[in-house]
Amino acid sequence: MRLKELRIATFNLYNLNEPGLPIYTGKGWTQDQYDLKIDWTQRAIRQLRADVFGFQELWHADALANAVEASGLADEYDLVVPEDADGQRIVCAALIRKGLMSGAPDWIVEFPEDFVLQSSGDDPQTPAISVSIDSFSRPVLHLTIRPRDEYGDVHVYVCHFKSKAPTQVEREQWFKQNPVYSKHATALGSAISTIRRTAEAAALRFMLTEQMKGNRTGVIVLGDVNDGQLSNTANILTGQPRFLVGDSLGGGDVALYTAQTLQEYRSTRDIYYTHIYQDAMESLDHIFVSEEFYDNSRRRIWMFDGLTINNDHLHFDDHKESGTNDHGIVCATFKYKPIKAEAREIVENAPN
Repeated sequence: MRLKELRIATFNLYNLNEPGLPIYTGKGWTQDQYDLKIDWTQRAIRQLRADVFGFQELWHADALANAVEASGLADEYDLVVPEDADGQRIVCAALIRKGLMSGAPDWIVEFPEDFVLQSSGDDPQTPAISVSIDSFSRPVLHLTIRPRDEYGDVHVYVCHFKSKAPTQVEREQWFKQNPVYSKHATALGSAISTIRRTAEAAALRFMLTEQMKGNRTGVIVLGDVNDGQLSNTANILTGQPRFLVGDSLGGGDVALYTAQTLQEYRSTRDIYYTHIYQDAMESLDHIFVSEEFYDNSRRRIWMFDGLTINNDHLHFDDHKESGTNDHGIVCATFKYKPIKAEAREIVENAPN
């Protein structure tokens, strides 16, 4: 392929399952509700026509297949869904423009074998800590694409981290046995959710660093990380790179750059939000890219060309009646525009 433009979208499907099958938050969808969800989903797919869609909160492969078929675009895309997506659990999935995917996808469940979250403390006042979690709540989808034949594969990761909703500790035996916990359920549950989400971000970051360090591997991470642009979750994933201005050139070998910040550099105001809870607007859904997609990188191949968010539907809390989702859909566009070889050579040979 020799694409001149690459469009990437992240799309939370809001518990997309076949009608009548249960979901975690209720009895599932009626046929009428399902039909509305399929219609709204297919219209969003048809409107965006991204080259890569990363999906979260899919339960059943047939439901997504039905939406793609209804969009009239089934012949233009490859549907990437695990074989056992039969409506019993939540999975990540993808829709990839035909001819773009360069290898077989895989779903990552376990944390890396060498990944450890343990410390005896930085100083005598800091108590020891150990976190024993060893797997992702939702398996991370990993696939490769090759938008330009003259360059290597770009690795794409679709993730869905633990939500900020408090873990339901009321079910635990230790909670039931001691009445003192009854007034602390929210705080304790929120802490557990935060620890789990942080561990998931760190485990994925561990994998990304191992893959990216010391080479020219292009990486795109997208999905519902259930945390904001400046949260610790996002900071762990990105490595908090410096965003350059003007004609400065740089870029980080293992850094990830958030499309939200890239858009903010082009906007007169920030209107980025993908979720509304108790009237608070937040950005939970993100697209992160490696330096090959960063404007001011000396190793740039693709230049950021803008970001859109479909989020008007979030202002109406009628998702079951309208078929809409409870998250916005983020779509980022990149133009093929490698940095000039002469400029790259000058920068790379310049004295420190």
